[in-house]
Amino acid sequence: MKKSHILSRSPTISSTISPEGSLEVLSQHEVNRLHRTSQSGLHDLLRRCALAVLNCGNPTDDSVALLEAYKDFDIEVLQQDRGIRLKLTNAPAEAFVDGRMIRGIREHLSAVIRDIVYVYNEIQTHKRFDLETGEGTTNAVFHILRKAGALKPGRDPNLIVCWGGHSISREEYEYTKDVGYHLGLRDLDICTGCGPGAMKGPMKGANVAHAKQRRSDGRYLGISEPGIIAAEAPNPIVNELVVMPDIEKRLEAFIRVGHGIIVFPGGVGTAEEILYLLGILLHPDNTEMKLPVIFTGPSSSADYFNRIDEFLVYALGEKVRNYYKIIIGDPARVARSLREEVDSVMEYRRHHQDAFYFNWRLTIARDFQAPFEPTHQSMEALALHRNQPIHELAANLRRAFSGIVAGNVKEKGIRAIETYGPFRLTAESELMQQLDTLLSSFVQQGRMKLNDQEYIPCYVLQ
Repeated sequence: MKKSHILSRSPTISSTISPEGSLEVLSQHEVNRLHRTSQSGLHDLLRRCALAVLNCGNPTDDSVALLEAYKDFDIEVLQQDRGIRLKLTNAPAEAFVDGRMIRGIREHLSAVIRDIVYVYNEIQTHKRFDLETGEGTTNAVFHILRKAGALKPGRDPNLIVCWGGHSISREEYEYTKDVGYHLGLRDLDICTGCGPGAMKGPMKGANVAHAKQRRSDGRYLGISEPGIIAAEAPNPIVNELVVMPDIEKRLEAFIRVGHGIIVFPGGVGTAEEILYLLGILLHPDNTEMKLPVIFTGPSSSADYFNRIDEFLVYALGEKVRNYYKIIIGDPARVARSLREEVDSVMEYRRHHQDAFYFNWRLTIARDFQAPFEPTHQSMEALALHRNQPIHELAANLRRAFSGIVAGNVKEKGIRAIETYGPFRLTAESELMQQLDTLLSSFVQQGRMKLNDQEYIPCYVLQ
C-alpha cells in the first residue's frame, strides 16, 4: 500500500540572515561543497536538516511529507568579507517574527551547518579517525562533541539523559515535565533527543525549576542525527544542539556524556535505545560500570513497562534487571534516586581517574558502533535467536528496531518501504512471539505515529 504524505504548508518567507553562535568562517572550498548538489556535495544534507530546524513546532513525524510540502525551499551559503550569510528561499514563516528569524532557531541552524561541515572535513575524510575501529569511532564522537562545545570540564557530573517517545499521551507528557522539574530543583541538567513529547517535557520542567533556583546556566542539550531530525525537530528549549553523523554515533554520544539515564514511555525508537544501552552494560568489560538507569512513567504506563520488562528478561535473561529500576508514578523519587546515584558516579569517576564530562572507560563492542543500513536484505539477514552471547543478541535486536524506526519516520526508509514493501524480520518462534506482542502493544497504544494517524506497519514478522 502506498503511503499518503500530506502536510499542511504554512506561508513562507525568503530572507538572508547571519548565523548565530560560534560558527567559524568557512573556506571557499567548504562553501562550494555546501552548494554542490552532486553526490560529493553536502547541499542536499544541509537543505534537509535546515528545513527540519526551521519547521520547529509543526506536529509531524513524516520527513517525506515535510520535504514534499516545501519542495521549493532552499538554503544557500554566501561567503562575504566579514564572514558568511545564509540565503533562505521559501522557508516556513513560523521561524520568523516580524520578518526576523527567531534567535533560538538561528542558533540551531548555525549548529547544523557547523556539524555538517566539521564532520565531513575533519571526521569522514580525515585519516586520523579510523571509523572502522572502536577507538577511532569513540575518538570521532569525542571530537564532534568537543567542537560543538558540549563537553564541560569545569562541571561536576549532573547531566541526565532522558529517552522516550515523541508520540505519547498528554498524561505521559505532563509526567515527563514533573520529573524534569524535580531534576532541575536538584541542580541536574537535561540531555534528550531534542524533539517533542518525552524529549521536550523534561527540558520544560527543568527550565522552570532552574528559574526557581535562580540557576542561569542550565543545560538543555539536544543530540540528533540527519536521518531523524525532520521527524524530531529540535524543540525551542534546546540551548545546545549537536547533529551526529548517524544513529550509532548519536547513541554513543548519549551514554558517553550522560551521568544517568531516564527512560520514559515510547515506541520502537525508545526500545532501540534501551537495547543499545543494556547490550553495552551487559558486556563483560562493563560489569563494574556506574551508570544509573531508571524506567518511569505515570501509573497509566505501568503496563507499558511491564511488557518492556518481560521482553527484556525473555530475550536477555533475568540478570538484565540488575541494570535498571522501574519507578511508576513518583517523579520526586525518580529525581532523588538520580541525585544520589549521580553522586556515586562522581566518586567512581574520581576513583578511576576518568573524566567527568566523557565516559572513556565504558566498553562499546563494535556491533553497537558499526553503522547499520536498514535495507530489505540487511533486515531479513539479522540473527534474531538466543544461541549467541546476550550482548550480541541485544545488538541485533537494536538493529531490528532501528530499521522499523527508519521505515516509520526516516525519508530513505519510508521511500524504500513504498518501493519494495515492508521489511521482513525472521526470528526463532518463541522470540518472534515475544517481539510480535511487544510491537503490537506499541501499535495499540498509539506509540508509532503522532496525532492518532493511522499506522501502516513497515515490517512483517515471519
